[in-house]
Amino acid sequence: MASTKDVLDHHMQCFDAGDLSGILSDYAQDAVLFTPNGPLKGTDAIRSLFQAIFAEFGKAGTTFSMTQQTVEGEFAYIVWTAETSNNVYDMGTDTFVVRNGKIVAQSFACKMTPKH
Repeated sequence: MASTKDVLDHHMQCFDAGDLSGILSDYAQDAVLFTPNGPLKGTDAIRSLFQAIFAEFGKAGTTFSMTQQTVEGEFAYIVWTAETSNNVYDMGTDTFVVRNGKIVAQSFACKMTPKH
């Protein structure tokens, strides 16, 4: 069974590659992803979020920098910054709960400034 660090590493590799199937494989079918716009429940709802993220972060010139990554038992926490052609992400943060090799809960928040 994959450790929390293994799941996080795979998640970030799939994010970097824009691999939607790979990233969704990290989640339990009934996972909950908490966002500033409300929770997304299940991989079908999570899929639509990542489709939008990959559309934005897949554009030429996008930069992404991990500033902190911590894993403690079944919990993982990351802090990051990014810039896309549309937005500047001054700070983003995600917290993950991993059980039985799958993400069962995640929270996401960021400070984003539109460029236009």
